[in-house]
Amino acid sequence: MLSVRDLKVHYGAIQALQGISFDVREGEIVSLIGSNGAGKTTTLHAISNILSITGGTILFQGENISKKHPDAIVKDGLVQVPEGRRVFANLTVKENLEMGAFTRKDTKEVKKDMERIFSLFPRLKERARQVSGTLSGGEQQMLAMGRALMSKPRLLLLDEPSMGLAPILVEEIFSIIMEINKTGTTILLVEQNAYKALAIAHTAYVLETGTIVKQGKAKELIADEDVKKAYLGT
Repeated sequence: MLSVRDLKVHYGAIQALQGISFDVREGEIVSLIGSNGAGKTTTLHAISNILSITGGTILFQGENISKKHPDAIVKDGLVQVPEGRRVFANLTVKENLEMGAFTRKDTKEVKKDMERIFSLFPRLKERARQVSGTLSGGEQQMLAMGRALMSKPRLLLLDEPSMGLAPILVEEIFSIIMEINKTGTTILLVEQNAYKALAIAHTAYVLETGTIVKQGKAKELIADEDVKKAYLGT
C-alpha cells in the first residue's frame, strides 16, 4: 500500500532522514519507534508532504505522491493525526468532526460515519456540543483520531497518540487503534512508548538519527536484546 524508498529530508544543512526505506502492507499496523530526534515525525510529515523531501520516492497505492499537494493526498485516502492533537479549540466536537469530512461530498455517508465515530468514541457523543479546547488530553486525542477517520482514510498515520496521557487512557487509546485496524484501516504508528507500539503492530522499524537500524516482525523486535535495552527498559 505504501512504499518509501531512499527517503531523504534536510533541515538546512542538517540531514534528518538519511535515505530510509520501508513498506506498509494493506491491513497491517506498522510501528516506527525510536528516541526523540530520530526522525519519526519527520517521516510522517514527508509522507503527507507537509515537509518537502530532498531525495527518494513515496509510493501510495502505486502512485508517486512525493510532489502531490497535502489536500490531494488526503483525498487519496492517506490521512495524518498530528502529534499534540491540534484540534480546532474554538469549535465544538461535532464541528471538528465535520471539518474532517471537508473534502467529501457524500452527505448521507458523512452522517453515517459521524454515528460510527460516536459509536467508537462514546465520550465524544456525550460532548458533541462541547467546545473542544475544554476537553481533557485523552478526549482531544480521541477527537483528533475521530476527525481523521471522518476523511475515510485507507491509511492512517498516527503521531505519538499516547503522548502526555495517563496510563489508563493509554490503554484505551491503543485498544481503539486496534479496533480501527480491525475494521479495515491500515495504520502507520509513530510512538515513543515502544512496548505498546510493538505489542499491537504486525511489522516494525527502529529509527536512529535518521537511519533504520532494525526491522522485522514486531514480535521478533520486542524480544530483541538490543531493542529491549534501548527502548523497553529491560
